[in-house]
Amino acid sequence: MKESITFIVEIINNLHDMFIVLAGDLGFTLTDKDLHFWIMGIIGMSVFFLVYVVSKILSKFTFGITALAFFYTLTFMFVLVFAIEIQQSITNRGQMEFIDAIIGLWGYIVFFLIYIGIAAFVLLVKHFYQKLHQNKKKTH
Repeated sequence: MKESITFIVEIINNLHDMFIVLAGDLGFTLTDKDLHFWIMGIIGMSVFFLVYVVSKILSKFTFGITALAFFYTLTFMFVLVFAIEIQQSITNRGQMEFIDAIIGLWGYIVFFLIYIGIAAFVLLVKHFYQKLHQNKKKTH
């Protein structure tokens, strides 16, 4: 995992340098803070609009809010598992391994699927109970 992060960091550093050179070629003088302001602002707003559109679509479905909560939590879990792996590397309190992060995310997904199964069972029982109750009212 350390090699993967180093590779990603190298790509980001190269892009960072390319943007500063490109801005200089276009006549702009960008500091590191200026570059962070513009790039993070553009990335943030792009992600916001994508999330907004997906949220609007999902909210129209019966379980749309559940789906939104799942994806929000999944995003949080991605940040958390990778932060823990990076922290382990920095503090030498364990091996920083990509598979650990994946297993951690699988834990959340499995527990969520168990939740979905229980919720579906409760909804089915409720549905059949209401049908049975309606049939008794019709016969009386």
